[in-house]
Amino acid sequence: MSAILFATVGHLHGKRRMIVLDTAFPKLKLKNKLLLPIVQGGMGVGVSAHRLAGTVASLGALGTISSVDLRRHHPDLMAQTEKTRNKELINAANLIALDREIKAAKAMAEGRGMVAVNVMRAVAEYAAYVRQSCESGADAIVVGAGLPMDLPELTSEYPDVALIPILSDARGIALILKKWMRRKRLPDAIVIENPQYAAGHLGAAGLDSVNDPHFAFSVVLEGTLALFKELGIESEKIPLITAGGIHSPEQVRELFALGASAVQLGTPFAVSEEGDAHMTFKKVLTGARPEDIVTFMSCAGLPARAVKTQWLANYLDKEAKLQRKAGPKDCTVGFDCLHQCGLRDGIAKAGQFCIDTQLGFALEGDVKRGLFFRGSEPLPFGSAIRPVRELIDYLLNGISPATHGTLGA
Repeated sequence: MSAILFATVGHLHGKRRMIVLDTAFPKLKLKNKLLLPIVQGGMGVGVSAHRLAGTVASLGALGTISSVDLRRHHPDLMAQTEKTRNKELINAANLIALDREIKAAKAMAEGRGMVAVNVMRAVAEYAAYVRQSCESGADAIVVGAGLPMDLPELTSEYPDVALIPILSDARGIALILKKWMRRKRLPDAIVIENPQYAAGHLGAAGLDSVNDPHFAFSVVLEGTLALFKELGIESEKIPLITAGGIHSPEQVRELFALGASAVQLGTPFAVSEEGDAHMTFKKVLTGARPEDIVTFMSCAGLPARAVKTQWLANYLDKEAKLQRKAGPKDCTVGFDCLHQCGLRDGIAKAGQFCIDTQLGFALEGDVKRGLFFRGSEPLPFGSAIRPVRELIDYLLNGISPATHGTLGA
């Protein structure tokens, strides 16, 4: 089915009128709300905060705030916590920042679309982030980097909040469905993320399984639809959202034909004009060549994908030596952000670096010291940095911007 996307911009009594988008593709239905079938993935540290998520939601789609260490966007909170190792103080500051970001994104959306919060199951404050997100008015909670078996219990007082796990294969989906069904709950949608192409932390057991063919979208979609039938679940009840490497309207059409209800993108939104990271961050991602993108083990114990910048190249050269010397030590940033950390806990097979520190440098555009997560595939607009509106227009309608100039170039 071809897509038709309409955009209107105007002024009413001196005020800017919000752009309105629509499409001929079937809408994504979440909690009785109809959305454009485009989801912006959650990206930390701070890469997808209120400006990006609020913009996406304002256009009628699902925007996502990453919950990890959001105090970095708030100078007053950083001033209170930057030089302390007081775990309680840092965690409290991050909850304040999360509350601010959700409310700011919702204000930008003005009732359009939905604002979700992505919470990694692997972070130590997972439960606190989930609860704060609900209390602050998030429309949805998206959980990856582990199986969120307890998410229905954590959100039981907030039945109107959509629950969306991120999984990579039909086996993981079966585990979640069977566990949640015993609690008389179904996911409101499921993100199917292919680790062969995605950015950041990947849903594979190790580096040797990242490219396993059983992660292919066609395989997982077919297996999940068969699982729905086996469990007596109507396929329309749980939309399936495919994620990882999507960069063209042709892919979008193909995935919808295979049974997907929407597509999720991370890197293309990260490099949009409204992305919350520094302009240099965006230029590192857009300028990366295929040979610059590498997969390695994160300190979270999961494979990860990023641009091989100076810091990552130096780290990978020393990785084997650091892993041989691995041993328990104090958290370098003082707030134990991960439930299990290869560096802090001395887990030799995991990464031996502080991920919060390196991602924080990337957010600020520090090319020498940052860790720049990026997907493996080409970007929709190449090296150009364009508005979110044009990205959605292109994916759903196939219309490219009139010019492909890079902002700030």
